[in-house]
Amino acid sequence: MSDIWTTRAETPGDSTAIREILLAAFPTAEEADLVDALRADPAAWIDGLSIVAADGSGQLAGHALLTRCHIGEVPALCLGPCAVRPERQRSGAGSAAVRAALQAATEAGERYVVVLGHPTYYPRFGFTRASAYGIELSIDVPDEALMALALDAGHSLPGGTVRYAAAFGI
Repeated sequence: MSDIWTTRAETPGDSTAIREILLAAFPTAEEADLVDALRADPAAWIDGLSIVAADGSGQLAGHALLTRCHIGEVPALCLGPCAVRPERQRSGAGSAAVRAALQAATEAGERYVVVLGHPTYYPRFGFTRASAYGIELSIDVPDEALMALALDAGHSLPGGTVRYAAAFGI
């Protein structure tokens, strides 16, 4: 079942609700703490690329975050954490937030996005296996879990090792 979702950039008053979504969606506070740390890092945080999905009553149900990373020396974005309140999962809130985040990034002139996530979920947004482009991490992860997307078809994905914001600890 799909609901109709309104998406928008995070506003200053949304941080508590976003934290609640993350705490409900994940088994520990690690992702919620990560988002708080990224929000406090001016080298990572990009205004307008933290996107929420709200239902018809305005209640926030989903969140998708894009922050600065690099592929080698090339500026790129990292997608994640992404989360949906457990009772609203499989309703389209997460997909709406991710699509809106990718659209906002495209409109901001960003070119590349990487995600470390479920290999059956992210291809619906155009992500493909990053290793096919020579993109890798400095840690071992399943090859199919690291994916990349070129937001602009006129610019091919660069190869290199992904450098995340310091808060990721990678």
